[in-house]
Amino acid sequence: MCLPQPSEFQHLPSFGGRLNAVVCGYLILSLPLAFVHIVKSKTQNSRVLLIILDVAMLGLITAGASSAAAIVYLAQKGNNNTNWFSICQQFNSFCERISGSLIGSFVAVVLLILLILLSAIALSRHH
Repeated sequence: MCLPQPSEFQHLPSFGGRLNAVVCGYLILSLPLAFVHIVKSKTQNSRVLLIILDVAMLGLITAGASSAAAIVYLAQKGNNNTNWFSICQQFNSFCERISGSLIGSFVAVVLLILLILLSAIALSRHH
């Protein structure tokens, strides 16, 4: 019979952090192509491709923020059905750090939405 193991900090999923890193890497790598679009106004096809990839990255960063929200909720409220108790009362610094990263993730989601909207508006004006 397997007994449940105690939860530890390293057992918490880092899915959200990895997705944020992937999106950040994509945005850094797409900067040269964005600068080409500023210089050359006749690059319509690659602008559409950039918007499509930006929307895909928006989906990834939203998934990361959502997974972080689930961890914060579980850390603050626990789950009585599975005997998982709230860990925020025991580890205050953990809850402060993860709440800050959650706020940062959702700010990144909002900023990426605004950038996608600005790109789409700029693309529609060039037609």
